[in-house]
Amino acid sequence: MIDRAGLAEFLRRRRESLQPEDVGLARGARRRTSGLRREEVAMLCHMSADYYSRLERERGPQPSEQMLASIAQGLHLSLAERDHLFRLAGHHPPARGATGEHISPGMLRVFDRLGDTPAEIVTELGETLRQTPMGVALTGDTTRYTGPARSLGYRWFTDPGYRRLYAPEDHHYLSRVYVAGSREVATLRGPDSRAARLVGLLLERSAEFRELWEAHEVGLKPDGGKRLDHPALGRLDLECQTLVDPVQSHLLLVYTAVPGSETHEKLRLLAAVDPVDPTRAVDPVVTAAARTDAVDA
Repeated sequence: MIDRAGLAEFLRRRRESLQPEDVGLARGARRRTSGLRREEVAMLCHMSADYYSRLERERGPQPSEQMLASIAQGLHLSLAERDHLFRLAGHHPPARGATGEHISPGMLRVFDRLGDTPAEIVTELGETLRQTPMGVALTGDTTRYTGPARSLGYRWFTDPGYRRLYAPEDHHYLSRVYVAGSREVATLRGPDSRAARLVGLLLERSAEFRELWEAHEVGLKPDGGKRLDHPALGRLDLECQTLVDPVQSHLLLVYTAVPGSETHEKLRLLAAVDPVDPTRAVDPVVTAAARTDAVDA
């Protein structure tokens, strides 16, 4: 049963405890509200302000599990707070651990301060949960995929067009890295896990994956760098810094370049170029013209 009074009070208290800067919003010069406004919370939770307001007023329908997950993320709730929210609304809390997609408040606080930097939060299966606008400009909107294609490793082996964004000389080693990582995660999570099912699909659908799987390699890791062939900006030599949430097995990936380098200068232009679609074939003439336009801008 839903506890409407308890749910409304909990939502109000959590909203009032947050400041705009806590969730990546600008405070504004004439702000009088002690915490966040209802409209701001609704925006963060991807719902209408009217729907959220009714919850705080003990009205409206029982929120769905999907809606509660969105509210928990928008209010930057901890796992314990998220579980409490679900129980107040009359639902069983989602499972915790590697299969969960609830991003921790600490990781979100870091992520919210990276608006001018390419960054993303991914699961251990390479599924993108969040991207900064600069992250979208760098690699495309990787949150748009559904099903197995949410996994970068799955796309790597089943969609040849996806590799266009990566330097060709790195393709073979990256394939080995993805296979070795898939083996380690599938072994860690067990034969009934999502990781194991993803491996099963790849063994069925990719001859390259099957061949590399037979090598039984483990322990291969990216070298910390990422070389991309961006359609508008050309070759980008990036460094990838990683922050790990050990409870949810989420990774915050932040892409930077050495100050003064050619890539560092190109990253300053990243916000001005169109978002990338890695699966789209690139016309060399158009690419060269776009790169010139971006540098001249």
